[in-house]
Amino acid sequence: MTVAAPDLAPVSLSRPRLMTVADAKAMDAPGMAEAFMAHINPGQMHFMKLLGFHKVKIESAEGMYYTDQNGRKILDFFGGFGSLALGHNHPRILAARKQFQDEKRHEIAIAFMSQYAAALAKNLAEVSPGDLDMVFLGSSGSEAMEAAIKLAERAAGPKRPKVVYAENSFHGKTKGVLGITDGALYRGEFRLVGNTVRVPFGDIEAMENAFRSDPEIGSVVLETIQGGGGIIEAPDGFWPKLRALCDRYGVLWVADEVQCGYGRTGRFYAFDHYGVVPDITALAKSLGGGKTAMAAMIARRDLYMKAYGSPKTAMIHAQATFGGIGEACVTAIEALNVLYDDDLIDNAAVTGGYLIDELKRLQEKYPRLVKDVRGKGFMVGLEFHDFSQTLPAMLRPVVSVLDEKLKGSLSGFIGALLLRDHDTLVAFTEYNRNVIRLEPPLIATKAHVGDFIAALDELLGRGVTGIVKDFIKSQVS
Repeated sequence: MTVAAPDLAPVSLSRPRLMTVADAKAMDAPGMAEAFMAHINPGQMHFMKLLGFHKVKIESAEGMYYTDQNGRKILDFFGGFGSLALGHNHPRILAARKQFQDEKRHEIAIAFMSQYAAALAKNLAEVSPGDLDMVFLGSSGSEAMEAAIKLAERAAGPKRPKVVYAENSFHGKTKGVLGITDGALYRGEFRLVGNTVRVPFGDIEAMENAFRSDPEIGSVVLETIQGGGGIIEAPDGFWPKLRALCDRYGVLWVADEVQCGYGRTGRFYAFDHYGVVPDITALAKSLGGGKTAMAAMIARRDLYMKAYGSPKTAMIHAQATFGGIGEACVTAIEALNVLYDDDLIDNAAVTGGYLIDELKRLQEKYPRLVKDVRGKGFMVGLEFHDFSQTLPAMLRPVVSVLDEKLKGSLSGFIGALLLRDHDTLVAFTEYNRNVIRLEPPLIATKAHVGDFIAALDELLGRGVTGIVKDFIKSQVS
C-alpha cells in the first residue's frame, strides 16, 4: 500500500480576532462584565452585582487609592487580602522594575544561577528568626504551602506521614493544600489526601491528644492568625505550648504566614509576637511588592538537607520554571528594603493599634450592630451581630430562624454602601460571613484611618433599618 506524502507547503492561517493592549485598556464596565461572564466566572458576577462592584472600572492606582473611570478615588482598606503592604505602585518598586527592564537583564535562570534569586533568598534568611534559612521560591501562597507540606512529610519520614490542621483553616486551593483547607465550599467533591487530622484551632489539649494517640502524625500546619476564619487568634500561651509539644513528640510545626506575615501584625512574622520559631514557614502576597506574584517557603537547614540535601534527592522539589524569575526577585528585594527603610512594620503596630481602638469606640457606640473587634496591627476583623440581634427584642425570636440564611447580609450591605457613599473598599471573610476584613496597606496613616472611621460611623448611625433601605435603593437604581 502506498501513502501519498503530505503537502509540505506552508498553510495560510487566518489571524484570530485578538484584542490588543489598547483594546483592553479601552474596555468599559459593561464590556468587562460581558467578557467576565463569558470567559471567567459567571457565578461570581452575582456577588459583584450585589455589592455594586460590577459598575467600577479601575483606571489606575497609587498609594492608598484606586481611581475609577469617573476619576473617583477609592480608599483601599481591602489591600488585596494583604497583598499591598507598600500600597499601589510604590515609586521605588516601579523604579527598580524599570531599571531591570531598561538594562535587559535575564528573567529565566534555570541552567544558570540567578544572582537575584540568591540575593532574595539571603534576605529572607536574614529577616527570619532562628535557623530558618533555606528558601524555596514560587509564585503563590498555595505553591509555597505545597512546598512546605512536602518538605515536612519528607523530613518527618515515611512512618509519620500524617498532618494535623485546624478547623476553619485556609491554606490554598491547589489539590495538595486543599486537604488541609477546612472549607466545604473549596473542597467541593474533590478526592483529597487522607493523611490529615483535624482539630479545633487554638486548642492545645486537642493537639496533644492527637499527637499522643497517633504516632503517624509528623507535622502540624496552622495559620498564626486565621484570615479566612474571620481574623481569629489562638488563646494566650498557645504558641509556646505548641512549640514545646512539637519538640516533645518530634512533630514539625509549619506556620502559614502567607496573609499574616510580612509586617502586617506589627512584627515581620505574626509568630514573632510569641517568642517562638516554627520549623517551616511560608510567605506570599506582599512579598511581591504589589507588582508581581512572589512566594517563599523558608525552612530549617537540617530539615531541608534531610529532605533534599543529596544530589540524588536535590531535584525532587526544585523550583519551577518561574520560581525565582528575575524581575520578580528584584521587586521582592526592593520591597523588603522599603518595608524596613520606611518603618512600615512599626507603622502597622502603631497606626493599626489606633484603627483597632477607634473600631472599639464604634463598638461601644453601636453595640446592637457591632459584635466584636479583633486582630493585630493592620489585620483586623470587624464582626457584626446576626441579623436578628440588631432588631428590637420582640422581633428577635421570629427573625432568628432566618439568621443562617441572612448571615453576611449586614456586612455585605455595609461594604456595598461604604463603596457607593464613601468611596471606600473593604473585604470579607470566607467562613464567618458576618466579618468585614480590614487589611489596608501598611503605609496607611492616622488620617486615612480617620477617614475610614468617619465613613463607617456615618453608615452605622443610619441604624439597621436605614442601612437595609439604602442598600435596597442601591440595587434598583
